[in-house]
Amino acid sequence: MTQTRRTFLKTVGAATGAITLLPYAARAAAHASDTFETNGGTITVHPVSHASFVMETPVGTIYVDPVGEAAQYEGMPAPDMILVTHEHGDHYNAETLAAIVGDDTQILTNPAVFEMLPEELKTKAAMIGNGESTELGGLPIDAIPAYNITEERKNFHPEGRDNGYVLSFDGFRVYISGDTEDIPEMRSLENIDLAFVCMNLPFTMDASAAASAVAEFAPTYVYPYHYRGRDGGTQDPAEFASMVGDGVEVKMGDWYGAA
Repeated sequence: MTQTRRTFLKTVGAATGAITLLPYAARAAAHASDTFETNGGTITVHPVSHASFVMETPVGTIYVDPVGEAAQYEGMPAPDMILVTHEHGDHYNAETLAAIVGDDTQILTNPAVFEMLPEELKTKAAMIGNGESTELGGLPIDAIPAYNITEERKNFHPEGRDNGYVLSFDGFRVYISGDTEDIPEMRSLENIDLAFVCMNLPFTMDASAAASAVAEFAPTYVYPYHYRGRDGGTQDPAEFASMVGDGVEVKMGDWYGAA
């Protein structure tokens, strides 16, 4: 979905009312997904809601921060891997995980979430901290710090607790920001092909800071996501796109349902 400023404003206007979240099959039929070619095959990105999305990849289906009703994932391939960035309710929900996890699903979380997992989920999980690396299903994964640097926001995401992730597919690197501001660790990323970058206030950063960081580490493609906030903190992805510049292609995912 290419989201114009008009549809963005209509979507924000709906924020105060009920929002209908389409199941996967309906979203796919509405062409809400994008594909990216790698040396090993195709990656297909399915936005779900806010911070939740699914990637079908050459090494399996990866769910990122899956929360909300399990019906949102109906018809979607079962997850081979689930990545959880941190403990906030729009990123981690144990009931959702229990509803969608498969017999062979591997879960990767930051240490704080790992300690919160129910025992039946913990047996399927591993933890990784900032700056550490691991491998799931043959996929190298790096844990990138995710934290606030503005003084009045530091309580939301303190340094050292939460993760972003870099996934290194064959010839294609994906960065998932989680909840963070435009920290040095983001700005210094290299060779990123696809990025998912958050922007909302007061919890993360505004569109200007996100665009500045993206222009610096220069991924080939970027999705602005997680862009609804509170008290006027919602950010406009179209404005973000206008500030990023011509060197990065901005993709608009249908994170908040059809307007």
